[in-house]
Amino acid sequence: MPTQAARSQPGTGPAGAKGPAGRAEPAGRASGGAAAGPSSSLSTPLTVIVGEEDLLVERAVAAVLPHGAAAADGSESAPDVHDVRGADLTAGELAMLTAPSLFGGECVVIVRAAQDANSAVAVELGQLAAALPAEVTLVVTHAGGAKGKSLLATLLKAGAKRIDCPSIRRFGERMGFLRGELAGAGRKADDSGLRALIDAVGTDLRDLAAACDQLASDTVGMITAQVVSRYWRGRAEATGFSVADRALEGNLAGALAQLRWALAIGTAPVLITSALARGIRTLGQVGTARGKSADALAAEVGIPAWKVDKIRQQLRGWTSVGLARAHSAVAQADADVKGEGASAGYALERAVRVIVESRSAVS
Repeated sequence: MPTQAARSQPGTGPAGAKGPAGRAEPAGRASGGAAAGPSSSLSTPLTVIVGEEDLLVERAVAAVLPHGAAAADGSESAPDVHDVRGADLTAGELAMLTAPSLFGGECVVIVRAAQDANSAVAVELGQLAAALPAEVTLVVTHAGGAKGKSLLATLLKAGAKRIDCPSIRRFGERMGFLRGELAGAGRKADDSGLRALIDAVGTDLRDLAAACDQLASDTVGMITAQVVSRYWRGRAEATGFSVADRALEGNLAGALAQLRWALAIGTAPVLITSALARGIRTLGQVGTARGKSADALAAEVGIPAWKVDKIRQQLRGWTSVGLARAHSAVAQADADVKGEGASAGYALERAVRVIVESRSAVS
């Protein structure tokens, strides 16, 4: 990690730096050269991020923090990171957070919503910024309004690199945001696709960013209004049973899309594993009951007669070995989503993939 002597000067460096005319560049754009990569993420010891667009502010903070557990110079020690809100700080606490460690090393202090800090803490922030110790990196976020305006001016006067994260309110600005998100994933959309995406998802940037990520993962080619319409049509239909139906039919892409939608709209993971287990169990019941009419089998299994015909169609490609393997995968996923696994989403996706693969298992 750079020492005091290696710190970059205000007005240069990665995205958010001031350009030749003193104008602060928006987050995500560098002025005067290539954008800084992870190895130089802490080359600026004092950064102030200004704006109320939470998603952009969070991304800007992440961009100036060290990447990974190791220090930037390749050593084993990583800097201590203290992430606090301005309103929660008390007088004297900053001094404790930035005090040298008995074991040495560097320290990163993030103060969020600094405009909400009380007057004593604001004074301490200004003093810290003016005489920042060599081993300390300070990142401050500020809403940019009238509240705490003098603190913002003090930080900038102390030489802080300013990164602006202005609110995205206009339709054209949202269109530009979507283009950037998709470009980052190596994808493109035409104007009709971008408009359809905003119509389908809304104006919240987090929702739009998540939607771009989903489309980039689950679709191919140019993203048009038709692609968006087909993809979002399944949102209201996404349930544990819709996931199970597509998985048992061998439709991996459809099952994964329904799974992601079901989780996104708040379907409990245990309900999805329950639907998967029930679907596999019903396949086994219908598969072993040969020679019976749909009505008789429906009465025996406890399902509508029309569903018997659907299950018989799903049975094509299934064997006893495949059903056993699928059942084991769902049992493991059920245990994982109930606390034994780190990620319910990962456990469910793995189960869906195994189910689809098991459909062609040879007995």
